[in-house]
Amino acid sequence: MGCTAADVADALRAATRVVAEHRDELVRLDREIGDGDHGENLNRGFAALVSKLDESVPASPGGVLRLAATTLISTVGGAAGPLYGTAFLRAATSVGDAAELDAEAVAGALSAALEGVVARGKAEVGDKTMVDALTPAVVAARAAASGGVRDVLTAAAEAAEMGAESTVPLVARKGRASYLGERSAGHLDPGARSTSLLLRTFAGGAG
Repeated sequence: MGCTAADVADALRAATRVVAEHRDELVRLDREIGDGDHGENLNRGFAALVSKLDESVPASPGGVLRLAATTLISTVGGAAGPLYGTAFLRAATSVGDAAELDAEAVAGALSAALEGVVARGKAEVGDKTMVDALTPAVVAARAAASGGVRDVLTAAAEAAEMGAESTVPLVARKGRASYLGERSAGHLDPGARSTSLLLRTFAGGAG
């Protein structure tokens, strides 16, 4: 069964609840190596997105993703807004106007999202950013694309969680955390953590 616009909207509503539940954790993680606003910024952005979805849900999955992109870019401060906004925008472009998304389309959307994040943030694996979670997620998603949408998203979520954990010993080479040098080691990257949370939420709601 394909993933419809309503399914994508429901997944984003679920993500909003998860971001709210983990707001304090993300604030704490970001305070350790950044400026402490990651959780609050994401919480505000996703809350604004749900308000827009409550008014009207776009007709296609790509339309919903595009709404997510524009809302997050305009309401989320710091680095997270442009990065997540670009990820959703590239995903929306990837799926086009399709009425439903199959496993291949979802894997392709995740791959496009990663390409957008890399283009925007100029980060690579090992820099201690969300790319450390999203890159293995894309590899796993593509490997699982012969299955269903849930298979793709579950594989991506599991890989993202391991990728996020891999950031703990790393020394940050990008973003505010890089200012700390060696002192950034020993901390979980907040962007990688939020990426893994979102993918796990999307996997939980997939058909």
